[in-house]
Formats: sequence, structure tokens, C-alpha cells
Amino acid sequence: MNQQTLSAFIWSVADLLRGDYKQSEYGRIILPFTVLRRLDCVLEATKPAVLAEYQAKRNLDIPPDPFLLRVAGQSFFNISPLDMKKLMGDQDHISQNLYSYLNGFSPEVRDVFERFEFHAQIDRLSKAGLLYQVAEKFSQIDLHPDRVSNHQMGLVFEELIRKFAELSNETAGEHFTPREVIRLMVNLIFIEDDEILSRPGVVRTIYDPTAGTGGMLSIAGEYLEEHNPKARLTVYGQELNPESYAICKADMLIKGQDVSKIAFGNTLSEDGHPATTFDYMLSNPPFGVEWKKVEKEVRREHETEGYDGRFGPGLPRVSDGSMLFLLHLIAKMRPVEEGGARFGIVLNGSPLFTGGAGSGESEIRRYVLENDLLEAIIGLPTDMFYNTGISTYVWIVSNKKPAHRKGKVQLIDASGMWQKMRKSLGSKRKELSEEHIADITRLFGSFTEADADGKPISRIFNNSAFGYRTITVERPLMEDGKPVVGQKGKTKGKKLPDPKLRDTENVPLDQDVEDYFRREVLPHVPDAWIDHDKTKVGYEIPFNRHFYVFQPPRPLEAIDAELTQVVSRIQAMLGEIAG
Repeated sequence: MNQQTLSAFIWSVADLLRGDYKQSEYGRIILPFTVLRRLDCVLEATKPAVLAEYQAKRNLDIPPDPFLLRVAGQSFFNISPLDMKKLMGDQDHISQNLYSYLNGFSPEVRDVFERFEFHAQIDRLSKAGLLYQVAEKFSQIDLHPDRVSNHQMGLVFEELIRKFAELSNETAGEHFTPREVIRLMVNLIFIEDDEILSRPGVVRTIYDPTAGTGGMLSIAGEYLEEHNPKARLTVYGQELNPESYAICKADMLIKGQDVSKIAFGNTLSEDGHPATTFDYMLSNPPFGVEWKKVEKEVRREHETEGYDGRFGPGLPRVSDGSMLFLLHLIAKMRPVEEGGARFGIVLNGSPLFTGGAGSGESEIRRYVLENDLLEAIIGLPTDMFYNTGISTYVWIVSNKKPAHRKGKVQLIDASGMWQKMRKSLGSKRKELSEEHIADITRLFGSFTEADADGKPISRIFNNSAFGYRTITVERPLMEDGKPVVGQKGKTKGKKLPDPKLRDTENVPLDQDVEDYFRREVLPHVPDAWIDHDKTKVGYEIPFNRHFYVFQPPRPLEAIDAELTQVVSRIQAMLGEIAG
């Protein structure tokens, strides 16, 4: 069964709900029932053996859980004699039986349905006389992994969430990232470690602090399994949205992961994995979302823990918290002496340049660059995400740069690498093809400058190229045509500055400040001087400027000829009207 057929079938359940439920409420029913049927199908083959083992261990008064997990062959089990098919045999008691079936699951699965608030929905469906019909619909569809792969199932969940988000005017893109963008990011964080990852029995950890439905973690696992079936990737995550968390947890259960490593809650205010570091990380934090709700906790950590906490380098403005996730991931990097770490994070354009020298944003960029953590930034095409058409950038950050990358940053302009989608999905109109992903990965892996169609697409810079000093240029306060001189303290005998004439200049870090001042300032204002006490160091990454190609204007003769033609046409039209 293909993904479209499957999601269309599941979506047909909406026909049953129409009238009793608002469209915006469909997801509360369809998502948990889809998860329930998936788990039901996964456990079907081992269910008789699990029930027999459960009874045997009960008779011996032995705690059964470890044995049941082994017999089930999964990281979860169900000890109820019921399943979805058997529920259909007793229409009059469907509600009580469904509750009993749910209570038969192991604790981690019960938690999934609690996050869905599924019991409340069962009660509502029952009162509306719809529970049996809805359950029957789902009992008829085969969601066993042999029929519907984990990858397909992930796509189904994403499509359903997107549809429900559109119906309720929510932001679907907050819940998941386009699969091809994830594949690109996974390629980029793994490519330099291909040799290590190909060793038999290698175990690595990966973490997503904004896990959504688990798409990033799933694709990373698929990548490693494809390249080295004997390698093992232990996944960790945290998610704030209850439904997304429930789906992520269910997905990880089916894949045999330890779901206790998927935490619930706000990553910024309550770190679900304190004192834990990771080999690899991926994240697509919300774009331009304010962090006022968690401001108190974040500022407390910044002020009391400093660099021992996550937010030591600085805090961005409250209107956009994406750079807080950047700092969070940096704090979660496995130390270099333990093998180091690499991560990819999707950010909008704001973190590249927002904030002048001394601001929180600039201080964060300064920390990243002066500690040689930034490997590359890849500019993606617009219209790539479901909830926004703006330009986005993938930052690749590592504390284990290869020798040839040390002290350097690579910028890759992939904004022209895209193909039009057959059908737009929300704001998403473009996608990366497999060829585009391979091209970008190759550019990153080769670490070389490159052009395409006469335009640069890969450039390499020293870290210091993005730094500058903001100097304060003063001019004397004048009275009766003479400079005013200080009479006491530090200013005694010195010319006092005129605040109204004060100005600032940004001097690149690789230029001498005094030489710059003599060359650029003194020829225009000979009486000026620098107040060195006010000098600040700043960092910005003017990505687009580095890929700008000057297009000379058309010759004046061509413009004049075109204007003459336009004037002639207008005069002819006026003549026709007058005639």
C-alpha cells in the first residue's frame, strides 16, 4: 500500500466525524487511532506467546515484564486478551473493552495515549455513537511494518499532521521538517566520519532538542543502517507539543529504541537530558518565535551559571529564541577528549547578522567563531518549508574539525539548487532532488571554492573575516570657535567630546585600527579622535554579500532607444484617442 492510498484511507475516517466534530478536531481522533492500529499490528504475531508467558510468570509469582519484552520481540507489549479485531466482536461493550485493551499495554505505550488525551476522546466518541464505527474502520487496515515501512509510516503521520494543522490554522511546520532537508543535514553531519561509522559494532548517540514527530532521528537511523547495518545509533530527543511527542515516542517504540530517552517539555526551560552530551545532533527550532514564556528560567541560568550553564556567551533578543537552541546544542557536544561532536541546525537569516557589536546575538556569533566551532553554513532555496517561504540556512557546527578546516568557515550558496514540486504543500513549493543533495554534500566534503554558471556557490573564509571592531569617533565640543577642555578628573587638560557629533565606524578585525582611522576618517574630519574605551568587538556573517555578483547596467544608448519606442507608442495611442 502506498503512502497516498494509506493516508487517503485514514483521512476517510473524517467522513464519519463530520457533523459531530469540527474539522480542527479530527486529528484528536485519527492520530491516536492510527498509532493504536500500528502498535496492534506490530504485536499481532507474538500476542499468543506473550499471553502464555504472562500467565506462566504470574503463576510463579515472578515479575513478568522483562520476559514479556523478550517474547514480544519489541520494546513494548500488551497483556490484554483483546486486540483491534476482537474488539469488533462486542459492539455493545466497545467502550469498556477498548479501555481494557489500552490498559493492557506496557507503561510507555500508556503514556503515549495519555499525551493524546485519548480516554477523553473515546468517551466523546462513545456518547456520539461513533466509537464502534471509527474503531471498525481502523481494524480493517493492515499497518504491519511488513506492509507499511517505518519510513512510509513517518510520511503518513507528517501528511496527516500537516492537514490537521491547516484545518485548525496552526503552523504545521512547527511539527516536522521536509524529509529531503533532513537527508541533506544527515549527510553533512556524517560525511566526515564515514570511516569511523563503517566499523562493525560502532555505537553512536544522536539528539534532537526539537524532535517533533521524530523525523530527523528516524532518517539519521535509516542512513546509518543503510551504510553500516552493524552500527547502532542510540537516539535522544525532547518535544514540547503533546501530540508530536506521542507520535515520536510511538515511532521509537516500534523501532526498538529506549523511549525513556525521549523527554517531554520545553527544552529551553527544563532540559530533559541534563549533564548528557552527544556525538551528533540535529534541530529545526521554530523560526522567529519569542521566548518570553521561559525568559525567567533562561535569564536565571545565564546569570547564575554563566559558562557552566548553556547560555553563558549571551542571550538574543526576546523576539527570537532560535539562537538559544544553537547555544543549547553547543553545550550538549561531546567533549573533544571523548571524541567530539558535530551538529546541524536550521536557522533563518536573522542569526547571521542581527545585533551590533556587544549585543547578545553578536556575542553568540563571536563565541562560535572564536572557538572555531563553525564548519559551514548552507543557504537553502526559499519556499522549502511548510510554514514559511523565507530564506533558511543550515549551520554545521563541530568541536572536532579536521585539520584542513581549522580556523576556516565554508559558505555554500545552494539557493539555486531546487526543483518545483508537482503540488505545493502549504508554503512549500520547492524541493531538493537527490542530485541536489549529492551536489551540496560533495561541495561540503571537498572543502573547495567553486563556481556554477559564472557565479560563486562555495567560498572559504578565515574565522576572523566575520569579525570587526566598532570604534567610537569623537569630535571636540566647541565654544566661541575653540575646543572646550576638561578642568578636573580624567578629562583634565583634554578636549571634551561633542555628543552630537559622535559617530561610529566598523573596522574589520584583520585591519589595523589606527591605519583605518588615518585613511578613512581623518581626511574628512581632521580634528577627530578615537575613544578606545568604547571599542567593541562584533561578529556578523553577511552571507548574501559574499555571493553577490555585480551586474553592469545596460548601455545608455539601449535605454534611450527603449524610452523613445515607449514614447512613440504612447503618442500613437493618444493620437487614436484624440482622433
